Amino acid sequence: MTTRIIDDVFYSERLVRFSYCDPAGIVFYPQYFVMFNGLVEDWFNQGLGVNYANYITEQRRGLPIVNLSCDFIAPSKIGEMITLGLQLEHLGKSSMKFVVTCSYKGAVRVRARMVLVNMDLDKECAVAIPDELRALMTGFREGKLDINRYHEDG
Repeated sequence: MTTRIIDDVFYSERLVRFSYCDPAGIVFYPQYFVMFNGLVEDWFNQGLGVNYANYITEQRRGLPIVNLSCDFIAPSKIGEMITLGLQLEHLGKSSMKFVVTCSYKGAVRVRARMVLVNMDLDKECAVAIPDELRALMTGFREGKLDINRYHEDG
């Protein structure tokens, strides 16, 4: 999997696998939501340099989707290498609003807007985004994060 940040967008490429597809060989639409969740995890791990698994299991924080709208423009097919893009549109006290895209050879196939909330998993309520994480997200949103700072091999 290849990831990169260009300006204020995090990109991740992935192969459309058989398991994502319906019998016609096109991505079954709920699988995009699974991919988008994976994209957020990749953004944390490779883009922000924050261990997503640790954030969930050790810090006991979660990032559930509380609002989602999606436009399905064209199908993606088994065997294609698609590019997922994530842009942080708004950063609130406890929420994040993203624009997420799926494209193939530069043509957008799916465009979504989703709002995630930083949640305390034990108390089951929204909580403020930690200052250190907020600083990383703000740097990303302003196009000031360098993905290579976490990957010395580039």
